[in-house]
Amino acid sequence: MRFCPKCGHQVNMEIPDGDNRERAVCPNCDFIDYDNPRMITGTLPLFEGKILLCKRNIEPRLGYWTLPAGFMENNETALEGALRETLEESGSHAIAKQPFSIISIPHVNQVHLYYLAELRQADFHPTSESSEVALFEFHDIPWDDIAFSSVTKTLKFFLDDHKTGHYGFHEASIIVNAQ
Repeated sequence: MRFCPKCGHQVNMEIPDGDNRERAVCPNCDFIDYDNPRMITGTLPLFEGKILLCKRNIEPRLGYWTLPAGFMENNETALEGALRETLEESGSHAIAKQPFSIISIPHVNQVHLYYLAELRQADFHPTSESSEVALFEFHDIPWDDIAFSSVTKTLKFFLDDHKTGHYGFHEASIIVNAQ
């Protein structure tokens, strides 16, 4: 950010009083830009003992499989965002059962939150965001074609929990070291 969104004055990069990080600060109106991580919300939808996956019809990772998820919007809850994204990407209405995983991905400034969910009916279909939408038996998950590491982690958490019949809440981080 080069200019203040409030008054249009050029900002300075500095550490504000009482803070510990460099931020864009407006010397004219004292606005401070807190550039914080983006929240991704989605579901791990189940129907008749199978997992619903969507093949991405958009970048990033066009042509790879994912759980239905996307950026949370302003003025919606995390759950509302997850259910909206499920509808947008699969054409299906889901019923959320519980928060299931939260995965921090600092190198891309994102936090991914997935809910366990059930589909009301098998009414899923391709959308503008998904070229294919399909149910997968657990042993048929296309592991080599999963779009994102947060989806892989969430699916593995689910399969491990499924073995015990107890579905907990999982927290993880994906750390990529710059070399």
